[in-house]
Amino acid sequence: MSYYIDTLTKKTGFLTAILALVLALLIGYDAMMRYLFSAGSIALQEIEWHIFDIVFLFGLSYALKHDKHVRVDIFFSRYSIQTKAMVQIFSMLFLLIPFSLFFLQGAFDMTLQSYLQNEVSSDPGGLTHRYLIKGVLFLAFFLLVLQALSEIVKAYSKLESKKRFFSYLGLIGLFFAFSSLDLAFWIDPLWLMFALTLLLLMSGFQVAFVFAGVALFFALISDELGIKVLDMLPYRVYGIMGNVTLMSVPLFILMGLILEKSKMAEDLLLSMGKLFGGIRGGLAISVVVVGAILAASTGIVGASVVMMSLIALPLMLKHNYSPELATGSIAASGTLGQIIPPSIVLIVLGDQMHLSVGDLFRAAVVPGLILIGLYILYILIYTYLNTEVAPAIPNDEDYSQVVKEALKVIFPPLLLIVAVLGSIFAGIASPTESAAIGVLGAFLLAWFNGQFSFELLRYASIESVKLTSMIFMILIGATAFSLVFNELGGDVMAMEFFTNDMGDKWMFILIAMLVIFLLGFFIDFIEIAFVVVPILVPIAHAFGIDPVWFAILIALNMQASFLTPPFGFALFYLKGAAGNLVTTGQIYRGVVPFIGLQLLALFIIVLFPDLIYMFGK
Repeated sequence: MSYYIDTLTKKTGFLTAILALVLALLIGYDAMMRYLFSAGSIALQEIEWHIFDIVFLFGLSYALKHDKHVRVDIFFSRYSIQTKAMVQIFSMLFLLIPFSLFFLQGAFDMTLQSYLQNEVSSDPGGLTHRYLIKGVLFLAFFLLVLQALSEIVKAYSKLESKKRFFSYLGLIGLFFAFSSLDLAFWIDPLWLMFALTLLLLMSGFQVAFVFAGVALFFALISDELGIKVLDMLPYRVYGIMGNVTLMSVPLFILMGLILEKSKMAEDLLLSMGKLFGGIRGGLAISVVVVGAILAASTGIVGASVVMMSLIALPLMLKHNYSPELATGSIAASGTLGQIIPPSIVLIVLGDQMHLSVGDLFRAAVVPGLILIGLYILYILIYTYLNTEVAPAIPNDEDYSQVVKEALKVIFPPLLLIVAVLGSIFAGIASPTESAAIGVLGAFLLAWFNGQFSFELLRYASIESVKLTSMIFMILIGATAFSLVFNELGGDVMAMEFFTNDMGDKWMFILIAMLVIFLLGFFIDFIEIAFVVVPILVPIAHAFGIDPVWFAILIALNMQASFLTPPFGFALFYLKGAAGNLVTTGQIYRGVVPFIGLQLLALFIIVLFPDLIYMFGK
């Protein structure tokens, strides 16, 4: 059974990968037709968002098959194979499957209603048979349940001690029995909800499934709410499916993955190394510059950190660079993609805070440049005061020739950056349209570098489906979590705490930034954006805080979540790629100064908020 389910999921995954490429081509074609020939089609635009829906919905089960749904890997990485298998079984059995079965019922009712009403597009010239795309939602969660069953079968086969497994199963049964009693609410259910969520997250259960499962659990056992509180969830998810702004997420990911495989980063690092190698700390500065270029052209933290770890780290250590400075500069530079446009963080924040992504992109340019400047300034000062940590590298080549080679390598990605971001800043194209053009530009760059191949297409499209589906599953789980949290009075409690108990906007900003910073030690930016940010937005609005400025503060803060020891994702990427070249302790010591620089950049934007509007409002 597991084999046949996995085979079905694999074929579904390949279909979605092909559709991800088709989506980029269609949006690119549509944008060029409208802007060059003033010829547009409502039906074509609706086909685009239908394909987008199929990509991330059918990709949910494919991401599950490949274990791409993110988890907090604090203790999980140290578990035995048996314990990991039990966590997987319990995650499927008590979190994902119950939520999916509940969701299937709602999705079926929504689809049936659409069919009976013969629902069509509300726009003239739009598509008919709207029930078909709503039916995709039902089918996607049906496939997700099937894949969950397959994961249970595979995990169960790894168990050597079945007795231990059934003992834990009995304890969980007792917990559910106890939870059905009113005694379970001796404590405020909001605190219980947070406590259970934190416990499951720290235990290594997948983040998206924890949010979804905990939401369903508290809706079921709460006398105040009942299961009806989640009745509108399928309609909420259908709203996500039609969000044109979020459509840019898979496209920017696809663009980044294509550039990752095109050897652009390798060429940039080698050229920049020669360009700056003659000064103390020159290789570290070249890493920062390349990190900034990769951030503006790919925006994928994992790819940037891994590439620079593989290419630059051995070179820096070979030339007697301090391991702390080498690892710190690589990890920090690799995370620049979280603040420098086109940043996935900014796209997600724009959606959650109901802001223009173009406005956020413009506002993030100066903070990103400040951060780059602080990194370079720190490296220069540190290497000047400590001459042994990053010696200069003599180069016998003609420097004018080195400069020419560097410009030759830098020009193509810079041209792509100007085309993508320039079209957004000028208001010529939307982020989604610019992302599609960026994908086409990435194809051209890969071809220009002689790296364009079927294998590149296959890798980039499949990985973009996995990453996109992971993000959107967290969004679905967080939507369910927020519905129950708000109905239990969580939003009201937070509003009263900040507005009545404090009554000061600066205290609110301080505590909000502190909470986000501390959460960044344990969880990823996606969870913070989907769960914490919606709680903070109405409070910021009540205080009259500039929402764009507040969003940039959050983005700068969340960037640190990739670096903060002991669980920053960039640290895991770096250690995994570096192997035994450096120790974990050296990595941790290396990133501490750069975390301080990120907080300094945050403080500068707090003191001088007008800096974010240097490129216009």
